[in-house]
Amino acid sequence: MDKKKDEIIKLLPLDIRKLFKFCDIEFSKLQEIRLRVNMPIMILYDSMEYFISCRGEMTKERKNGYRVSCAQIKEAMVYISNYSRYAFEEEIRQGFITVEGGHRVGVAGKIIWDSGKIRNISYISFINIRVSHEVIGCARGVMRYLRDESEFFNTLIISPPRCGKTTLLRDIVRIAADGSEIDRGMTVGIVDERSEIGACHLGCPQNNIGCRTDVLDGCPKSQGMMMMVRSMAPEIVAVDEIGSKDDAAAIEYVMNCGINVIATVHGLDMDEVINKPVIGELVRKRRFKRYIVLKRGKMGQIAAIFDDRGNVIY
Repeated sequence: MDKKKDEIIKLLPLDIRKLFKFCDIEFSKLQEIRLRVNMPIMILYDSMEYFISCRGEMTKERKNGYRVSCAQIKEAMVYISNYSRYAFEEEIRQGFITVEGGHRVGVAGKIIWDSGKIRNISYISFINIRVSHEVIGCARGVMRYLRDESEFFNTLIISPPRCGKTTLLRDIVRIAADGSEIDRGMTVGIVDERSEIGACHLGCPQNNIGCRTDVLDGCPKSQGMMMMVRSMAPEIVAVDEIGSKDDAAAIEYVMNCGINVIATVHGLDMDEVINKPVIGELVRKRRFKRYIVLKRGKMGQIAAIFDDRGNVIY
């Protein structure tokens, strides 16, 4: 059994493990496994949705899908939390747990609300196992557009969900941090609010993020960016999925300190992003020098690269 398959299989209830062990699945193409109480197992495989049947086969027919019980959801949480749910209470409160291998397990259920804050999630009934996929070298083709002899450019990656923006961001960080025979390596600070870039497990990055990279894991982006500047003296700060007013203010703070930023944002194209109420202001002020737009429905494929004036350079 290959390493990734082993990491995923051991998160599943015993009866469901048997289905996946004999299912004809290439784990390199598996993106998500969704377990919902009293509903059939659903997977996202090679960007297509399938159900898993009682025979361990992929099917498009929902009626043939293996239905998950409440007891199996509880059993899965035991394995996901490594038999100690209390040790992961803080992560569960945020709605996800990062496990060995950098895989991210999202959870949903009844929210326990106390004094205006989420205290816990109980009666967990929905689990989404997002399989971590590193694509080493996927950013090689874009790097020459992101820097010149003297500087690395502030860069915004624009992409719809599930199109590979975090994978591309991670590889840009890795290449920038490691350097090459031509370009010197740069110190990078990742503010990884949802543990998706470095995918830290017990404080240790599970993904290859380069030898000059530091990570603030599970830290809110707006606070983490300022903390990173003050504590680790990065040349580049990398963040995923910006959008709030606080995010924009922190990005401006970082840039005003002479530090470059690589970030991602949800969007279909430049027009959609420039019309966003907060991030659009950064675009209109030309705070980013490069924009990488990914193709909708095409994992990791680049539609275009723009400069700060809106000119297509790729």
